[in-house]
Amino acid sequence: MILFDITVPQRVLFFKNIIKKLNNVIVTTRGGEGYKEVLELLNLHKIPYILIGKYGGNSLEGKLKTSIKRQDELIEIIKKYNIKTVVSGSVVDASRVGFGLGLKVVNINDMPVKSYRFKCENIEPVTRLTAPLSSVLFKPFVVPDEIFEKLGVCNIKTYNFLDPLIWLKDFKVNKNYVKSEIPQIDESKPIVVVREEEFKASYVKKKYPFLYEVIEELQNWDINLVIVPRYESKYLKEKFKRAIVLDKAIILQHLLAKTSLFIGGGGTINIEATYFGVPVISTRSFISHYDKFLIDNGLMWHSNNKEEILDLAKKLIGVNNKAKAKEVYSKMDVNIDMFVREIVDDERY
Repeated sequence: MILFDITVPQRVLFFKNIIKKLNNVIVTTRGGEGYKEVLELLNLHKIPYILIGKYGGNSLEGKLKTSIKRQDELIEIIKKYNIKTVVSGSVVDASRVGFGLGLKVVNINDMPVKSYRFKCENIEPVTRLTAPLSSVLFKPFVVPDEIFEKLGVCNIKTYNFLDPLIWLKDFKVNKNYVKSEIPQIDESKPIVVVREEEFKASYVKKKYPFLYEVIEELQNWDINLVIVPRYESKYLKEKFKRAIVLDKAIILQHLLAKTSLFIGGGGTINIEATYFGVPVISTRSFISHYDKFLIDNGLMWHSNNKEEILDLAKKLIGVNNKAKAKEVYSKMDVNIDMFVREIVDDERY
């Protein structure tokens, strides 16, 4: 049996087509207050799962205690289902338990460093705790092998695409989906979508205010302003009454395909927006390897300054980057069988 431990939204989408090709798979995830997006996506894509543990909150002590408890529960699941291989998107719990029990540990890591410039102190905390435990580690072409080699990883596999392409390459846009799911949308006006940074993650030092100041200004523009919450939606609805705040999981790719401008502190959804030719302003507190790749190719801009973001927004709203996006993404190649082959040690794939 193979265990997929999926604890972030990105990995639901990344793993779903890989899981379809495998037999004898168990999926685990975690819950917790204000941490429902992963569960909603698993349900949306009809992926059965076992709920184990919860998100540890904002404090380091809370994260550690919750992780230790969850690892103990994972051990019992692994014993019960006779798991031989553990697969994760660089999740500490699964990697630690898999390694400790002598199992095969497969990790995928597209952001090992909080910068595109390598410095030891910039290595993402989760990477320090998972990469060295990997039997096999997958990473995208934009991330240098050197980072993982310095952490003692011996078996590094490179794939020639940015992560979202694995689920976007066969995606078909439904032109009626957005209006049916978000009836407040006025299709005569541009759609501007905003996504918060993952401020509870270990790689983000604090919750920065400038993005929320930008949203305050954007409410006065003649646009459809849509906010995609990172965690809770209630406080955003109370704070930004003239914006549309999504409060349930939808297939966001249909919305992104109709978007005129995307402003976001995330990673995966930023990449998705560029794929559809939408100009993207990244408000992340750092620039990752894939951010740098997209900036260099004219698909993304970066700023942490309110006035600069608003100025960029005025210039970029409605700019059509589809031709440039097609040129960049057409050079990438998705081979799902490569992942399946490495996970099951089967040369037939």
